[in-house]
Order: sequence, then structure tokens, then C-alpha cells
Amino acid sequence: MTWETYSVLVVAKDIKNSTLMHSILVQPTFEVIQTTDFNEARRLCSEKVFNIVIVEFLDGSGTEFAIDISSHTSSILLIAPVQIFDQISYSVEPYGILTIKSPFDSFYFYNMIKIAVAVQYKVKLLSSQTVKLKEKMEEIRLVNRAKMLLMQKDGFTEQQAHRYIEKQAMDKSQKRLQIAEEIIKNYT
Repeated sequence: MTWETYSVLVVAKDIKNSTLMHSILVQPTFEVIQTTDFNEARRLCSEKVFNIVIVEFLDGSGTEFAIDISSHTSSILLIAPVQIFDQISYSVEPYGILTIKSPFDSFYFYNMIKIAVAVQYKVKLLSSQTVKLKEKMEEIRLVNRAKMLLMQKDGFTEQQAHRYIEKQAMDKSQKRLQIAEEIIKNYT
């Protein structure tokens, strides 16, 4: 098994929390960038996709920032004060944001990081499946368009057009998509 390196953005001001996080988020497993400024954090998120983003609540600014970037594929951990943890947690859950009570101990934080890593693995897997499905749907769309052109221009039936594309793909040792693209190019 090869070890993967996870990029982590930490947006925090609390020295105690930062020290604890840095003691757990060590290289080579984690590549950590830390900032205390949300504008800097937004800029960093626009330039790079982080696997994990850890954000302190910071009078609500952290919540706003976490929600703003929740459409990214990052696992987001929001550190919320224990007094308002439930309220914050319920408000950010619909955005897929995980919450951590502050103050926290190293065991609790370590387990939350493990959860974030597991979520990242699932996101990566689902993203790759989504890409494959989109490619397959595009192939089906183009093959159907090529069949339609064969039916309109050459009077093929749907079955004949399907068989023609399949046979051309076999004879030329090409994919159906390539044959469909050739047909579309020739008729348009």
C-alpha cells in the first residue's frame, strides 16, 4: 500500500489548537498550509484544491467561509465553541461540513482527521465514477447522433445503423465512439 499525501488548509488563530493540529498533521502524510486570514484562505482555495480544510469558528466568520467553500471537493472541519456547538453543527451539516467541539483533545482531533480522510477517499471514488458516467453518456449521445444521421442520410433502420457502427468498430479495431465521430464529421 502506498501512502498518499493529503493537502490541508488550516484557518485558525488559536495557538493551542494550532499547536495540537500541527502535532498530528505531520509530513509526509499531511502537507499543511496555515493562515489566520479568510481573504488569504479564499485566495488559496481558488488556486489549489485542498483535501481537508480546517476552519475555526472565529465569531461566525469561519462558518461563512466554510459554507462558501463547501461546493469544493474538500472535506471541511469547522471548529466550533462547545457552548454553541449543536447550533453551528446543525446549520452546517446540510453543506457536508463536519464540526469539532473546541476545546478538543488530540485523540478526538485525530479521529476527526481519520473521518475527513475517509470522506476524501469516498469523494475521490465518487468523482471518478461520475467522470466515467459522463464519458459513457457522451459516447451514447454521439453514437445515437451517428445512428440518426445514417438513418436520415442513408435510409438505414435503427438496427442497421447500430450494426453498421458495431461492425465498423470491429473491422477497424476502434471504439464505437471513434466511428460515431467519423460518421458525424462526414455528414455535417
